[in-house]
Amino acid sequence: MNKLLLTAVVGVFVWTSIYAQEKITVKGSDTMVILAQRWAERYMSANKNVVIQVTGGGSGTGISALINGTTDICNSSRPMKPAERDKLKQRFGTRGIEIKCAQDGLSIYVHESNPVTELTLPQIKDIYTGKITNWKDVGGPNERIVLYSRENNSGTYVYFKDNVLNGDDFAATAQNMPGTASVVNAVAKDKNGIGYGGAAYGKGIRELKVRKDASSQAYAPTRETITSGVYPISRYLFMYIKNRPTGIMKEYIDWILGDEGQSVVNEVGYFPIR
Repeated sequence: MNKLLLTAVVGVFVWTSIYAQEKITVKGSDTMVILAQRWAERYMSANKNVVIQVTGGGSGTGISALINGTTDICNSSRPMKPAERDKLKQRFGTRGIEIKCAQDGLSIYVHESNPVTELTLPQIKDIYTGKITNWKDVGGPNERIVLYSRENNSGTYVYFKDNVLNGDDFAATAQNMPGTASVVNAVAKDKNGIGYGGAAYGKGIRELKVRKDASSQAYAPTRETITSGVYPISRYLFMYIKNRPTGIMKEYIDWILGDEGQSVVNEVGYFPIR
């Protein structure tokens, strides 16, 4: 509700409109931070009584903040683990609410000059676990492969380890980067580099086509292949909250899942769920 405040400015009294603002905090996935910021900006421009604060830090950081009660919404590029839900229940008596808000394809990045155009999932696993260390072994030049990865608090890191490396450890030579944008920037400057991250970040590099195995068809991470599920590294992006939303929180989440919010998903470079 609007309030009016009588203010003295250089001896002249003026009426200033003050909004009773409601605040929503959002924290978590670096993969989702651009999307979350765009949602917040678009929503606040039409709802002056709402302040939405968005920060990244990684999915694990966001989940910890939700468990600690220091954020309203956790953004995560991976599902919460059962142990994390147990901790949330111990603290607040709830296992939380999971909301699928967008789809993404985990892209494999290489330098624009790299002649390799596609890899199989087993080849990607062998590269990141250190079994394949030279580009010539996958059809490229006789050059050492330089690995760029994410930090272990990243949902993208966890998803990649679970679904591409099948739980195996990354090679010790993998360089951990603080965010997907850092991975992209590193690969864009390194002709022998390889990285992984969200499809929306694929600028200044080239995204490889991916095969499930040597006998499967290779697919690029496009809207059609990701939403249909044929791209081998497709995933949902999530929001987590403690309880079923009410009030301004419900209005905001409903807006995100509605036509306007999902159009923002498309603008940023991810893929709508509807």
